[in-house]
Amino acid sequence: MYDHILLPVDGSDESTAAARRTLDLARDFDATVEAVYVVKQSTLSLTRTDDETEQLRDHGESVLDEIESLAADIGQPVTTALLEGKPSVQIDEYARETDASLIALGRQGMSGLGKRLLGGVTEQVLHRTAVPVLVVSGERQSEADGFDYSRILVPTDGSANAETATRHGAAVAKRYNAAVHVLNVVNIQAAGGAFNAGGLNETFIERLEESGRESVDSVANDLKETAPDVSVETAVARTDSFDGVAAGIREYVSHRNIDLVVMGSHGRSNLKRQLLGSVTSQLLRTVDVPVLVVPRAP
Repeated sequence: MYDHILLPVDGSDESTAAARRTLDLARDFDATVEAVYVVKQSTLSLTRTDDETEQLRDHGESVLDEIESLAADIGQPVTTALLEGKPSVQIDEYARETDASLIALGRQGMSGLGKRLLGGVTEQVLHRTAVPVLVVSGERQSEADGFDYSRILVPTDGSANAETATRHGAAVAKRYNAAVHVLNVVNIQAAGGAFNAGGLNETFIERLEESGRESVDSVANDLKETAPDVSVETAVARTDSFDGVAAGIREYVSHRNIDLVVMGSHGRSNLKRQLLGSVTSQLLRTVDVPVLVVPRAP
């Protein structure tokens, strides 16, 4: 499934963490890896001399040299390319030109209050690309013993886009002999309204849960057809958090020690939106395990 992986890097700690995980993943999938560094056109436009321009390019080359050294230590070949322009545009275009089957990026950025924010380039790539994107945080790494993918979570809301993630979850599960957890979260706040969450009829909530069970059963059946030897566990959970479905997924990830989340970029409620789906966006900002985001079909 993953034949050629594009690895954009910028020299940050989370970019390096993404590189380590990506190189390890590529070795397991027998995939080629190409690391790219994009010299920002906005920064180049501020240079006044050839020396200043060359310094920017030299910095990019030094970041790529570090990735080559890391790849050599891991034993995974890597090629490199230095690009110029707007990073998200260059990454998206280069992924299409090289027929990349996966883009791997670090989740970057912290606000002044310490709240995690999705890095600008990472989020822009997610908005633009039609290629699956693996978003990696710098936390919960286990490099000494290799990266663990024993427990994979596939959240679903029953939408077609959510179901597109199933085959990716199955592919990773087969490769690592992992168990797949399929989860539907019933959002009590959204169902009842912000001012009436406590007044929902229990029968109505049970109908929502029944719909959720139908969704997870459908995904579980697809998984069993695609990967019959993979262990599948299903769950329907309630959340009354004002953070909605993302909070329910995050809680499940924590309690069940999930190693990887595989999900669609958009859910049922926002299939017509042009921006990244709200649940996916919230989860990427707050969860400390890698998230593989599968874009909706055009």
